[in-house]
Amino acid sequence: MPRTAETASFQFNHTMIRVRDPDISVKFYTEIIGMDLLSKKDMGDFTLYFLAFDQGQNYKDMSAEEKDKARFAREGVLELTHNHGTETDASFAGYSSGNSEPGKGFGHIAITVDDVEEACARFEKLGVQFKKRPQDGKMRHIAFILDPDGYWIEVVPSTLKL
Repeated sequence: MPRTAETASFQFNHTMIRVRDPDISVKFYTEIIGMDLLSKKDMGDFTLYFLAFDQGQNYKDMSAEEKDKARFAREGVLELTHNHGTETDASFAGYSSGNSEPGKGFGHIAITVDDVEEACARFEKLGVQFKKRPQDGKMRHIAFILDPDGYWIEVVPSTLKL
């Protein structure tokens, strides 16, 4: 169905995942994946972290207020939600990644890269855990890595024929 006047302004803005330790997760998504932290919002008993790739917006040159406004004016934002206390709770069993029972459903997020093999070599060097390397299985042109909370991140080439 084609977009209508009523839906012409709709866009996919963000997805949210819960994380145990925001310091570890934010470091992973900024330093290993290469996203920028757009904003951090302390809501009392939980904190929200909004991250995205800089696609020419020059986030490094923006003020915190400008970055905060930008997070809802674009697509492809990842929201990390940290429920305070999980990072120090020894009995905390973690969140469901969505890929195992109980809680099977979510699946993964995905990033595109110019060269999957090169990106995977970098991830390997940085100690990132793999769920699937490009040489594994039938789909040899993609990989899956795991974030610190066990969420799957699909790594696909920027041009892909299925």
